[in-house]
Amino acid sequence: MSQQITTLTFFKYPELKQKFWAFGMMQFAHSPLKKVNGLQFYKLLGSGKKNFDPKPDWSVYGLLQVWENEESAKSFFANSNLYNRYQKHSSNQLTFYMKCIKAHGQWSKKNPFMVSENLDDNNAYISVITRATIKISMLKRFWDYVPTSQLDLVDNPNLLFTAGVGERPVTQMATFSLWNDARALKKFAYRSQSHRHAVQQTQALQWYKEEMFTRFQPYRIIGSWSNFEIPEGL
Repeated sequence: MSQQITTLTFFKYPELKQKFWAFGMMQFAHSPLKKVNGLQFYKLLGSGKKNFDPKPDWSVYGLLQVWENEESAKSFFANSNLYNRYQKHSSNQLTFYMKCIKAHGQWSKKNPFMVSENLDDNNAYISVITRATIKISMLKRFWDYVPTSQLDLVDNPNLLFTAGVGERPVTQMATFSLWNDARALKKFAYRSQSHRHAVQQTQALQWYKEEMFTRFQPYRIIGSWSNFEIPEGL
């Protein structure tokens, strides 16, 4: 039985010197990450400004990691010199521990997420990662449409946390969101006029070269973040 888990960590860098350090680690962190025991897949992520603006937010970076098991993840966060350096250079860290509910599509030509057989029926929270590589010919049309597609996310009371991230600015983008429960997510996905139209546009225009949609059950959140309170039970 698979014991795989996924973690997503956000780091906040308020000072200019630390922002330069974080930007450099988008290149220099690859070598140590490739040597981490139990790490099956990872992505170093930059972030965009509020409401999925393609302009970069140089103060926030992310680290997505897929682990063989929770013990490997805990060992990394407790003992890794690399993570210790991230902690020292950032003012805030926030890590989401998650189990995969379902994953569709590919990320870098593969699907690294295995559906968990150990989900908690009493845990209603749900988190979502969507990512895509946008066709160069579709970049302008895609980003012109993004503000419209996100209208129903603004001030949504059931959306607890959200971030726009990406491996590369503009062309390789991803979103992360944390919801109260699956009902709230489905209401947004199927009843939101702006979201339904976005799906229709995606199907009609085929503006993605590669895409992936993944749902998770978050079961632990560690750290702190401005204007975010860790939900009860997590």
